[in-house]
Amino acid sequence: MSMKRILVTGGSGFLGSWLCEKLLDQGHEVVCVDNFFTGSKRNIYHLLDNPKFELIRHDVTQPLYVEVDQIYNLACPASPVHYQRDPIQTVKTCVHGAINMLGLAKRLKIPILQSSTSEVYGDPSVHPQVEEYWGNVNPVGIRSCYDEGKRCAETLFHAYRLQCNLAIKLVRIFNTYGPRMHPNDGRVVSNFILQALNNQDITIYGDGSQTRSFCYRDDLIEAMMRMMATPPDITGPINIGNPGEFTIRELAEMVIEMTGAKSRIIRQPLPADDPKQRRPDITKAKKTLNWEPKTPLREGLGHTIEYFRQLLHNDPDFCRR
Repeated sequence: MSMKRILVTGGSGFLGSWLCEKLLDQGHEVVCVDNFFTGSKRNIYHLLDNPKFELIRHDVTQPLYVEVDQIYNLACPASPVHYQRDPIQTVKTCVHGAINMLGLAKRLKIPILQSSTSEVYGDPSVHPQVEEYWGNVNPVGIRSCYDEGKRCAETLFHAYRLQCNLAIKLVRIFNTYGPRMHPNDGRVVSNFILQALNNQDITIYGDGSQTRSFCYRDDLIEAMMRMMATPPDITGPINIGNPGEFTIRELAEMVIEMTGAKSRIIRQPLPADDPKQRRPDITKAKKTLNWEPKTPLREGLGHTIEYFRQLLHNDPDFCRR
């Protein structure tokens, strides 16, 4: 395998930092770009002394001029707490960020992978979700800055493919979890684990019957890298996630059991536009990428619980920010 110089936007985030690490392990040079809106330097401290790793503080809504062989575009806050904090910036990151990275890829004539999301399906009327489903998204809802921003980014990627013959790769990421999740991102896995480790009540929204599928970070990163390695005629979109489906209440009960917490489960009103079902159809990923997730939920939760247990012990203030 030829060694490459690879740009990872959002490279100090939860998934971006693991992707940088995996690419370095394979001998590539990595240029990590992040504005640290949600990313954390703690995720990449251990990489800074690697001569093949370069960190650039930069906002992808502004043009970037570097020389690389591939681009993974992961830059964007991905949890409701973070992307709703500044919805205008979220849309700009999705749209202007895509335009700038696509322009860079066009100039360099290199492949570019976009980390899209299962949120493009909205509150789906098709279950499980297949790539051909167009979605059911509220364009003016509280989540639309992210949902529609990502949908527009997909449109831009396909436009560059059609008009400029650019080698694009689109993956739609379903719920992913694991060590290095931000403790205050509002996602269900990190919320439940931190509440349980602190013996606090675990909050579920609605009656907890809404479902999600949870993919462990190692499986997700492998799928992204396999997608980048596909021939130019394979563009996607391709769903990557774990087709195992669990109710939110089942997840809460599992976390309580695994942490030994004394937490109670309490209910709060369901947020606006919260999808009732989420489960990927990964038929295309199996066929095209020869990939499917290997990590059972209980195993992945064990690693994630231990990460947060250590984080609470070593830096409790970070968990309260």
